[in-house]
Amino acid sequence: MRNSGWYICLVFSITVNCFTSCNSGSKKDYSAWEVYGGSKENIRYSSLDEIDTANVQQLQLAWVYHTRDADTVNHSQIQCNPIMIDGVMYGTSPQMKLFAVDAATGKEKWVFNPFDSLSENRIMFFVLNNCRGVAYWSDGKNDKRIFYTAGSFLLAVDATKGKLITGFGNNGKIDLHDGLDRDVKNLFITATSPGVIYKDFIIMGTRVDEGPAAAPGHIRAYNVHTGKQEWIFHTIPHPGEFGYNTWKDTIAYKHIGGANAWSGLSLDEERGIVFAPLGSASFDFYGGKRKGSTLFADCLVALDANTGKRIWHFQDIHHDVWDRDLPTPPALVTVTHNGKKIDAVVQPTKTGFVFLFNRETGEPLFPIEEKPVPHVSALAGEELWPTQPYPLMPKPFVRQSFTEDDLNNLLPDSSYNDIKKRLQSYHHEEMFIPPSKEGSVIFPGFDGAAEWGGPAFDPSTGILYVNANEMAWVLTMLDVKKTVPAKETNLDAAKRIYITECMVCHGTERQGGGNYPSLQKANEKYNEKEFSELVISGRRMMPAFKQLEPEEIHALASFILDTKKEQSKMFTGKPKPVDTFLMMPYTITGYNKFLSKEGYPAIKPPWGSLNAIDLNTGELAWKNTLGDYPEFKAKDIHTGTENYGGPAVTKGGLLFIAATKDGKFRAFNKRTGKLLWETDLPNAGYATPCIYSVNGKQYIVIACGGGKLGTSSGDSYVAFALPGKI
Repeated sequence: MRNSGWYICLVFSITVNCFTSCNSGSKKDYSAWEVYGGSKENIRYSSLDEIDTANVQQLQLAWVYHTRDADTVNHSQIQCNPIMIDGVMYGTSPQMKLFAVDAATGKEKWVFNPFDSLSENRIMFFVLNNCRGVAYWSDGKNDKRIFYTAGSFLLAVDATKGKLITGFGNNGKIDLHDGLDRDVKNLFITATSPGVIYKDFIIMGTRVDEGPAAAPGHIRAYNVHTGKQEWIFHTIPHPGEFGYNTWKDTIAYKHIGGANAWSGLSLDEERGIVFAPLGSASFDFYGGKRKGSTLFADCLVALDANTGKRIWHFQDIHHDVWDRDLPTPPALVTVTHNGKKIDAVVQPTKTGFVFLFNRETGEPLFPIEEKPVPHVSALAGEELWPTQPYPLMPKPFVRQSFTEDDLNNLLPDSSYNDIKKRLQSYHHEEMFIPPSKEGSVIFPGFDGAAEWGGPAFDPSTGILYVNANEMAWVLTMLDVKKTVPAKETNLDAAKRIYITECMVCHGTERQGGGNYPSLQKANEKYNEKEFSELVISGRRMMPAFKQLEPEEIHALASFILDTKKEQSKMFTGKPKPVDTFLMMPYTITGYNKFLSKEGYPAIKPPWGSLNAIDLNTGELAWKNTLGDYPEFKAKDIHTGTENYGGPAVTKGGLLFIAATKDGKFRAFNKRTGKLLWETDLPNAGYATPCIYSVNGKQYIVIACGGGKLGTSSGDSYVAFALPGKI
């Protein structure tokens, strides 16, 4: 593991005198799972201990709930971490239905279908987004509400009846396009993670496009009763706001999007501080149109939950051109530092760094140093930042460089020599290697180190648990033609549109890559009507392209669906106003993993890992592989696999996690990292477990939606418990 040079970077303001200090030693109840991530602190911890290290091997299937709407053709998924309130479990289905089931038996109580609330033109407004959880609010009496996002709408649903609460917003829903202080009606916007409830507010982040035409990721609070927008924090500052002068282009806020809290939020309810982890500004891989350090992109921001005012912030990547969003809400923890108990906030990152701050002031608990990094770019107009922040402690939990010594030594000689030759042709070794037209190795990769599943934290020991990907990717920049011919065929127009709108995800030859599907046989799945609806609405990882005109979509369909007759016709689309600020001179050839000819990672194992970090000392307590390839496991080689979804830790000494490509659900000894129990799931569980108790009996529930990494799609939530009366 590479540990070279460490430097300090922190810009914060201390405006905490209005907050009441909390008693760090106070005991909190973590026996319920009423909030996404287990608690508003997002520590994914349960104080239940009926299931422990002595009896975990006795776990058995308690119940299975099938949502009955998996889409095996289009690789549907379930990424939801469900919640449990008063004996009822709430979750979402692959098709974005909200359901309520008896938490002890899995028996269905009701199902809400968001499509039913939309107009006849619903396909124009509905994107089938991933949903990682829901939020619950109650007045403590009869008013009980579930909030979740389906498509571009934040919905309020009666938790007892499964019906829209019509007094909220516009007949029970709020269009997230509205209230962003900029016209974004034709841009993609949704929310994959739930909002967080504070008093009578639901505070929301969003997911937006990552290409040039992206909505801004401003954070907003809505009144839970009426849906009225109560405050907004501009993540891309407007004139006169703090951070505005970090953008060299003074009108960037009118055009540039991103800097969004797509992974969710954490809340210190007693102090009234909401913590927002923000992503990069768009376009992800070229910053020539967004020069400067660009606050608040790639920042952890602490906001006054009452007003949305900034308290402090820390930027972990300056002028990001590697898509290194902060991938998970931070965990709000209490640690022992220099002999004192300190309420802190800990932020894992895609780079494998872990940053630890005083929760009130933003002061780092361990030194952070600004280290010089490669900052000369061969891309016209690019101005890379000369330094990046490196924390001295905790130590990185993954490798952070890729050299020839790191090549996969499990491969046959011919395959090994092939990846060695390819590595030599790429820019590599440095973690912050600039994007290039020759190809640059991005490691840790676009999907982490840490990812959206987030960490778990044990308040009794101060140990943080985080699962990680250790996968190399190759980023290759490509010139974009600046002029549009006066006359062109549908095929010519389609190829032009494909380069600017589609190639970034689906590759130069429509082959797909990373977590994006191939389009080479799209004509076997879609006719033109279905394809057009998909382009307009989007689906899960794919944003909606409402900005495209019907003629452009028709031309694109002729190319993707290979309709030769339509390809040869002349393109009838007319020139339309172009935002020259968003005309990027470069795009990328796709999200391409660095793989061998056999499909194995080019880097040597581990490819997926589970890590325990002592936040009191900053030292790694233990590390284990997470997941297996059967062909290597048969030789007693444990490689780990890519993993999506997070862990949950318990007072009973256990850490539960699914997340892996091999479709297992596992329990580890939280103190040693030893595997104690594993079982096969009906489909891979790319989600985070939910742990709760009903009538004194402890349950662990995992969503089994599959659909990623080439695994089959599923529709089940599976509950485990110890033998005995249910």
